[in-house]
Amino acid sequence: MDTPDMNDQTARQDDTADADPEDTAIAPAAAESADPLSEAKREAAAFKDKLLRALAEMENLRKRTEREVADARQYGIASFAREVLAVADNMHRALAAIGPELRESGEANVKALLDGVELTERELLKVLEKNGVTKFSPLGEKFDPNFHQAMYEVQDPAATPGSVAQVIQAGYKIGERVLRPALVAVAKAAKPTSANDNSASTAK
Repeated sequence: MDTPDMNDQTARQDDTADADPEDTAIAPAAAESADPLSEAKREAAAFKDKLLRALAEMENLRKRTEREVADARQYGIASFAREVLAVADNMHRALAAIGPELRESGEANVKALLDGVELTERELLKVLEKNGVTKFSPLGEKFDPNFHQAMYEVQDPAATPGSVAQVIQAGYKIGERVLRPALVAVAKAAKPTSANDNSASTAK
């Protein structure tokens, strides 16, 4: 006859035999996930990634700020420089308006006036160059709409079609940017001579 204690022991053994093996593996997995060292390592890696991203963003911001400051220093005088160019243009026109006869007259007053105006023009151009403004005259160069403004076309046998045949007004750059394009005349190709024109000239 079985005693109550033996029956309870047998029932506990049956329950253990029927238990799912996966349930027995939950305890080690839970213990591993709760490992403070592994959790600390994951958090440290996440913080390191965030720190590296923040440092990269700060470096990009620093470089961008440096570029903006350099551009402001170099191109901040663009508006003022354009107004000064009008003075330089007027001085150049005044010198160009003086004919060779007056230049060769030999009068002391005329010579002193011309020397003074030419000296002032050179000093003005030096001041502009000191501030990054340079003058360019593209005579003979290929026409470039980024630097030149075409006023009209001319037929010039000595010039290559599409090149600058005449410079009406010199251009200016500030740094690598165009402050004022040069006003130019562009050479165009000569008209082809037709057969009728050749026969007419031969008949004459």
